[in-house]
Amino acid sequence: MAKPENLASFIQENKDLLKEYLETRYEIYRLKGVRTVSKTAGYLVWIIISLFLLFLIIIFGGMTLAYWLAAYFNSMIMGFGFTALIILVVFGLLAALRNPLFINPIMRSIINRNANDER
Repeated sequence: MAKPENLASFIQENKDLLKEYLETRYEIYRLKGVRTVSKTAGYLVWIIISLFLLFLIIIFGGMTLAYWLAAYFNSMIMGFGFTALIILVVFGLLAALRNPLFINPIMRSIINRNANDER
């Protein structure tokens, strides 16, 4: 390859290489985006299914506890009332501790996953 005399002739000589390089970089970024979106969609579906199953477990566990307490106290009102109270206390604790139990670990997980994907 001959030495170019100036910048314009250098760009003219390497125009095809530059175009191919830019197209390749664009394709790499597009594929990284597709990978990120597909992983995120997979995690989202998994979270939705898990939450639905957890909801069912809580409902049936609560019903079982309510009927068991109702038989223990010989009163449906007391059984279901205590069960509602227990669920309310658990919900209050989860709401009070949402940052250290849920938000911070999820944020750390997302940051670590994205940092590992960049390498």
